[in-house]
Amino acid sequence: MASWNLRLGRYFGIPIDIHWTFWLLLIYVFFDGVANDGTPAEALVSVIFVVTLFACVVLHELGHALTARRFGITTRDITLYPIGGVARLERIPERPIEELLVAIAGPLVNVVIAGSLFLAGVRLPENAGQPTALTRTDFFSSLLLVNCVLVFFNLLPAFPMDGGRILRAFLAMFTDYVRATRIAAAMGQFMAILFGFLGLSGLPMMLFIALFVWLGATGEAGSVEQRFLLKDARVRDAMLVNYSRVRDTDTLGDVVKRLLSGSQSEFPVYDSTTERAVGLLTRNILISSLASLGADGLVKDCPIESLGTGQAKRSLIDAIQEMREASQSCLEVVDDNGVVVGLLTQENLAEFIMVRSAMKSGA
Repeated sequence: MASWNLRLGRYFGIPIDIHWTFWLLLIYVFFDGVANDGTPAEALVSVIFVVTLFACVVLHELGHALTARRFGITTRDITLYPIGGVARLERIPERPIEELLVAIAGPLVNVVIAGSLFLAGVRLPENAGQPTALTRTDFFSSLLLVNCVLVFFNLLPAFPMDGGRILRAFLAMFTDYVRATRIAAAMGQFMAILFGFLGLSGLPMMLFIALFVWLGATGEAGSVEQRFLLKDARVRDAMLVNYSRVRDTDTLGDVVKRLLSGSQSEFPVYDSTTERAVGLLTRNILISSLASLGADGLVKDCPIESLGTGQAKRSLIDAIQEMREASQSCLEVVDDNGVVVGLLTQENLAEFIMVRSAMKSGA
């Protein structure tokens, strides 16, 4: 969890966080209510309504998370942002029917909430189709309206939103997963353009949603393509075997010579006494340290990065995921006996993916 986030606790074993930007939304709602000829008490009611609305969003995300758990998929956390909530699943369901059920579980939670309010006697406001529907009606009627809107909005085929995932799951029943993702992502990008036009027409929040949908569709499409290319690859297949190491007592001038004489841009750093890896010296750190310490400066005085370790026989996809989560740019690769046999770098990994892509295209 980021240091600026607030953890509300764990529910059903799932951590729930509030992103720091969420507080900006509450502050805005309060002062906007006061500025529009409202009393502080009325503005506070608006804040309470937003909090209640996001409680419904949490239940929505728990619907996804608990359904995914039924298929053996854990949820790392649920985070609330001003534009909604995000449940970070450990992985995407592999079977289309599983993804379909996980995706539809969230909107169904809002259907249950709306249905419960309706059975309790709550009705939609008469001005439901007007912009003032949420500001000029009673609390529970507004809550019913919002849950109905959430159902409709989340079912739009705007991948990676719920409707887009439902679309991909449906397509994956008739074609391969990668092609289904491409089609769903293209639809998501189209919807993002529509959201963008709505945002420029006087609904600024839609601009943020448009950006989220566009980046999400593009990012997940690329991620799925990568998983397809690397589904049978191991760390040993992409690791760098011939590479240079440096000691913490080496001068920056010596390391620069190695940088210029080859294609390697990341150097594992070893303790000169214990001969054990203590970190990683990247090209950017080397150049910035060279400017401040000079060529005679020592590697041990540089702010080196952490260096992870990965098994040579491990799935390459799992290793990449671990590197992303740990914000590591490089892994030292070891065999079953713990002996170092290679180095997995981002640069070599990118080259390996390009080669795989070319081979798949040729095939």
